[in-house]
Amino acid sequence: MIRLLAAAFALAAVPAAAETVAITGGRVVTMGPMGEIERGTVVIRGGRIVAVGADIAVPADAQTIDATGRIVTPGLVAAGTALGLVEVRAVETTDDRGTDAGDLSAAFDAGYGLNPDSLLIPVARLGGITRAITTPAYKDRSDRELLFAGQAAAVVLDGGAMLMKRGVAMVLDMGDAGAERAGGARAAELVALRALFAEVRDYRMRRAAYDRGETRDYTLSRVDMEALIPVVEGRMPLLVTVNRAADIRDALALAREERLKLILESASEGWRVAGEIAAAGVPVLLTPVENTPASFEMLGATLTNAARLAAAGVTIAIEGNGSHREREMRYNAGNAAANGLDRTAALAAITINPARIFGLADRIGSLEAGKEGDVVIWDGDPLDTLSRPATVLIRGVAAPMTSRATELRDRYLPAVRHPANGETP
Repeated sequence: MIRLLAAAFALAAVPAAAETVAITGGRVVTMGPMGEIERGTVVIRGGRIVAVGADIAVPADAQTIDATGRIVTPGLVAAGTALGLVEVRAVETTDDRGTDAGDLSAAFDAGYGLNPDSLLIPVARLGGITRAITTPAYKDRSDRELLFAGQAAAVVLDGGAMLMKRGVAMVLDMGDAGAERAGGARAAELVALRALFAEVRDYRMRRAAYDRGETRDYTLSRVDMEALIPVVEGRMPLLVTVNRAADIRDALALAREERLKLILESASEGWRVAGEIAAAGVPVLLTPVENTPASFEMLGATLTNAARLAAAGVTIAIEGNGSHREREMRYNAGNAAANGLDRTAALAAITINPARIFGLADRIGSLEAGKEGDVVIWDGDPLDTLSRPATVLIRGVAAPMTSRATELRDRYLPAVRHPANGETP
């Protein structure tokens, strides 16, 4: 009964709408310049953090959440997911990750067609995830030769309009998948990419002539070339999925020669060229539990990849295990910590690092005054599989702590525990 009353009081203290909120008494892990505050206070007003510290006065009009004995962190940021674009992979009409249109590749924008009512979003929130980088994917069509999957978008997972920022990266496969799409050889893709970037630069300088029909025919459609202009100008990063050490070197060389801003994804053999990646200032998104060679390009996969990359000075972000299992992102971070990655670095890899990598660190990723009020209060270590979020705030508003799965559990579990015949299984 005491526990039920305590839970009721805690729930009553959670804000249901944007207002002034003060989170007090918890161990605040800011992931910012203030580091950790043993008994700190976070004040949110109008959806933004206005104060963080150990000796912060609680405003008289604030709704207070007592986080004593708990850990307070920024909301987690999922990188390289398809949240909002996919529901059931086997049902094509619920999968909006990609297109097989013959003249649309780079211009495909994951910021359109988002579904805030996806049943996957509440599940991700129950893992402490408040924001995500939603990325397009290639459709399985053997005759599609266009190289780019499209543009990634930053999204918010509060159940309302999802779009936070369009065009945070242009998505491209290299290695095995890229070679197959370019005609069966890695060299073919590298040649094609250089030619395409040259065409985009030519088009950029001759738009008026193109409109008058006074240029040669280009390989890509106009909308694709327009979408690639920010890439060749270094304003939009190129997010390249690649694994083999040799392919990583090719990606680094391409970015250097074409003056592109590069982000690597997967990079199973990244540890082998960690110094080169760090020297180039290129960040890496990875799933650190990949330790078996699923293909020849992943022969060097190891559980210590994240730790070795970080030790070399590479900024890393840790991904989940697919959109349906995005909540496991923090488990992956814990796994990386168990295999040599510093625990603070592991938490950074699912909070501030993805925010930095995708140009969002001025808004999310850490608990600092001026940033949006995405805060998670944990009942234990966020990297521990047994811990759970007690409260999730997105822009200062409490997110529901339920999902379709928990609703089904609550509906049917009592019947299992107390069957009609009165026997307890």
